[in-house]
Amino acid sequence: MKDIYKNPMLYYIAVPIVVALWPLLVWGVYLPRADDSWNDGKTEYEKALAIMLEILPIDPDRLEFVDPNTAGGEFDYLVAVDKVARQCRISAANYTFSSGPVIKSADKRKSQTAKVTLKAIDMVSFADFLSTIQLSWANLQCTKVKLTKKKGLPDTWKADLEFKYYY
Repeated sequence: MKDIYKNPMLYYIAVPIVVALWPLLVWGVYLPRADDSWNDGKTEYEKALAIMLEILPIDPDRLEFVDPNTAGGEFDYLVAVDKVARQCRISAANYTFSSGPVIKSADKRKSQTAKVTLKAIDMVSFADFLSTIQLSWANLQCTKVKLTKKKGLPDTWKADLEFKYYY
């Protein structure tokens, strides 16, 4: 095997052939694939844009930002976490949470924090839970996520989440 590196044929013939074939491969294979991918993405964007423009006249309020002062006391961590956990098929025995008191900051804005622990969850369910809970309440922010892999199990994690809700 070491003799092949000493053979000048490798350096004078094989290397220039590989170097010459590389641009042909890029031109003949990779560029058409990239062009097809670009056209597919452009077509999907145009379809999505048409749908968004149909939704806009029907529900123009979707563009308005939620006023945090009008949210009042409607939000409750108990209801929010329980609702989303059931929606994501996470059993009540598989999560715990604790919430802190409502705090008023110097700029007279109220907020409340909570810690949610998902004891044994797979990555898809975790992502579904996190995205669903944040999409359901505009003023809820996830401030910290800590994932710990469970030993001996292929896709089982313990997730520690910290949330902050602004009233």
